[in-house]
Parts: sequence; structure tokens; C-alpha cells
Amino acid sequence: MDGQHNYQAIIQWTGNKGTGTDNYRNYERSYTINIANKEEILGSSDPAFRGDKTKHNPEDLLVASLSSCHMLWYLHLCSEAGVIVVDYVDNSTGVMIEISNGSGQFSEVTLNPIVTVMEKSMVYKANDLHKKANELCFISKSVNFPVKHNPVVKIL
Repeated sequence: MDGQHNYQAIIQWTGNKGTGTDNYRNYERSYTINIANKEEILGSSDPAFRGDKTKHNPEDLLVASLSSCHMLWYLHLCSEAGVIVVDYVDNSTGVMIEISNGSGQFSEVTLNPIVTVMEKSMVYKANDLHKKANELCFISKSVNFPVKHNPVVKIL
């Protein structure tokens, strides 16, 4: 199953208020993300960078990508291992450090999944599979900062 997978997204700036980028304060940071045959995502910069707080920003989407990639690998591994997951919620967090020149980078993301399994006998394996999911997650393997995990496993 080795192979190359290609992805395409069309990002279109929608924040021209009539004068383009003639002044830092005269344009919106709004944009749309379009991927074929999928719902449009409305984006903006983080409100700290003059963005719209009601729209998704790249930093939110990075944290969400890491969290959802981990979850999908984790569910796959649980399914193979006979661990029956009936609920999964992750309240993930990310820390980005801004530096004096205005750039910055993430220093870490922490995943806090709360997983509910069918039986007590599944708890140990359910906890253990988070490590393997992290090792396999495409997005986690692609970032240059630590992705930490604080899993909690509950029994139905």
C-alpha cells in the first residue's frame, strides 16, 4: 500500500474592501478554503492579527488536523486490537510563540482525548494504543514540535 497521495486546496482571499492592501488596516484577513466536493470553510487570521473571531484560522486548523489525524489512527488501531471505543472527545490545545519580528511558531500541541470503551479489560490496551497512533499519524510526523498526549480512558 505504499504510494503517493496528492491533495489540493483552493484558498481565495475575500477581504478586499475596495482598496486592496493599500494600507495594513484597510483590508480584511478573510478567505475561503475550497476542496473539490466538500463544504467551503470560511477562514481568517487569528483575532490577535486583525482577524475575524467567528472564522477558522490557520492555527486552529493545525491543532484540529493533529487531533483528528491522531483520533482516526487511534480508532483504526483499536478496531484491529479488539478495543471497542464507543465515544471519543479531544479537547486539544496548541501553544504558538510569536517573536519580535512578527513571525512565530508552534512550540507544542497537547491532545487530551477522553475515550470511552466497552469493558474494563480494554482499558490498558486502549491507553497503550495512543503511543502507536502518534507514531503513525501523518500530520504529527510532519511537524517540527512535540505533540503531547494526556489520554483518559473511561468504561461505559
